[in-house]
Amino acid sequence: MTEDALPRAIGKVATRELALHGITTLSEAAERTERDLLAIHGVGPKAIRILREELAATGRSFVP
Repeated sequence: MTEDALPRAIGKVATRELALHGITTLSEAAERTERDLLAIHGVGPKAIRILREELAATGRSFVP
């Protein structure tokens, strides 16, 4: 897995739904707000928490 890849821990459904919305990397996820991502069917609080933690580990965050 590349450093910028979406973490597998978010689950297959969340990964698939994010990809359908053009989000296939952490960098692309960081360009959105948590609210925008939560509005995507299949992306829930657990996926957001995992993404937030992965972004924080690399000094990044979601758009405020």
